[in-house]
Amino acid sequence: MHARYWNGVKLFTKNFHSSSIRLNATVIDGKSIANTILNELRLETQEWVLKGNRPPHLVAVLVGQNPASKIYVSNKMKAAKVVGIETNTMKFSASTSENELLACIKCLNHDENVDGILVQLPLPDHITERTLCNAVAPHKDVDGFNIVNIGRFCLDMQCLGPCTPLGVHELIRRTGISTLGKNAVVCGRSKNVGMPIAMLLHADNAGETSAMDATTTICHRYTPPDQLALFTKTADIIVSAAGVPNLIRADMVKPGAAIIDVGITRVEDPKTSKSYLVGDVDFDKVKEVAGYITPVPGGVGPMTVAMLMRNTIAAAKKTVIYNILDPGAVIYKQASQLKP
Repeated sequence: MHARYWNGVKLFTKNFHSSSIRLNATVIDGKSIANTILNELRLETQEWVLKGNRPPHLVAVLVGQNPASKIYVSNKMKAAKVVGIETNTMKFSASTSENELLACIKCLNHDENVDGILVQLPLPDHITERTLCNAVAPHKDVDGFNIVNIGRFCLDMQCLGPCTPLGVHELIRRTGISTLGKNAVVCGRSKNVGMPIAMLLHADNAGETSAMDATTTICHRYTPPDQLALFTKTADIIVSAAGVPNLIRADMVKPGAAIIDVGITRVEDPKTSKSYLVGDVDFDKVKEVAGYITPVPGGVGPMTVAMLMRNTIAAAKKTVIYNILDPGAVIYKQASQLKP
């Protein structure tokens, strides 16, 4: 009989060769961590107001009747209330023209009582997403989608960064997952999620974004499945943001690896016809191999909202210095005309 310890608990096996005990991964409770952050931000906001400042003010621009978008905006506004951020949601019909929305954003850019502006995505097909995101003044761009913030982010400079990548970063940091010199794989290359997550994983921790110093590989929808498996099998950290259910299987995961599932897809149960949310990871089987794993829902999603609140407070405090005095300066006019 042999004894060994795991999390302070003594485990026994007859011998290590003929018998083994499978230990499930630690499930990272993103909702709990996000609530901790929201409470920290609530105290920060209270301290800010007690010094004689007005509460931070966040405005959401919601276009159309997308049910998921309505839920997302509602959740963000609820979190803002917890933190002490004042909010306003500007609702537009799906037929609203791009020029009308640009005019609205211009007014918000110049409104001194508005600290943060978020344009809820996706937008109707006749509106160019990049045009609207670039129209938001960088110092009010709490989603981190303006090209000024994207450029600063990629150069490892202080900025209002994209919320989901910041949430992944904070989730990894607060869970105590080691990243220095580790192999990381990011599945997904979107400009708002996959690419900035990869940037945060590989960049120098000594920089202003306090990145993670990992050796990072980016895979995407055209990476052949057998090649994807070759990369993931050697990864200490896998972040999947492809929106493909069961993309990451147990046989693709290195034992003990940390799995961060950013993907979210609504699927239908063929037996009950009820829909439910799943991530990119085969959760039940992968958790038997991995060391850490995030659930869907309840993993990265709440962290994204928490980072939006943190960005809004940073915008109110003007902690990021852009050296641009006029929010209507030509840089915004030019940026708003850029196409993807």
